Amino acid sequence: MNRIRMAGWAAAMVLAVGAGSMNAQMRDWKLDPSHSDADFAVKHMGISTVHGSFRGISGVIHLDPANLAHSAVEATIDVRTVDTGVEVRDTHLRSAEFFDVAKYPTMTFKSSSIAKSGSGYALTGDLTMHGVTKQVVLNMEAPDKEEVDAKGVAHRGFSATTTVNRRDFGLTYNGMLKSGDMTVGDDVKIELNVEVVNQ
Repeated sequence: MNRIRMAGWAAAMVLAVGAGSMNAQMRDWKLDPSHSDADFAVKHMGISTVHGSFRGISGVIHLDPANLAHSAVEATIDVRTVDTGVEVRDTHLRSAEFFDVAKYPTMTFKSSSIAKSGSGYALTGDLTMHGVTKQVVLNMEAPDKEEVDAKGVAHRGFSATTTVNRRDFGLTYNGMLKSGDMTVGDDVKIELNVEVVNQ
């Protein structure tokens, strides 16, 4: 009986130490809007590609560098910051025919899992855009090494890509060409490059 109790205490101690170690490594990193952006690309008339970006990114990464599977991401993008370099087009994208920023000013992402995938990671989570929430998988590169600035503040960088179908999120505006092709492609390629600061 004593041996059983001793074994139970030993197991409890191992679990406690393990949990404490994991908590010690877990750190919160805040997204730096001035050094982060979300770029996108979509086909126009099937013959060219329009590129654009969103600059208003905020959020937090709960990072365990020793085991990324324990980490989590929560991010928000200000859709009103959409920029394709053409003001007339950007105004149209902000209108009710596209993003309808008056009603849906932000899009959000909240991760549900992170798993090793090849040389990088598969970051799975819920993307909410235009009032619709869908699960998406981001192909994330291995995180960059930690760098410390002149003030002693730690920084890290992350990059990820994915492709979504805009119609899945209710963004259905389009026009038909004589060839039968659509004016705006359905598939939108997304590339995220963010810098985070240790809190």
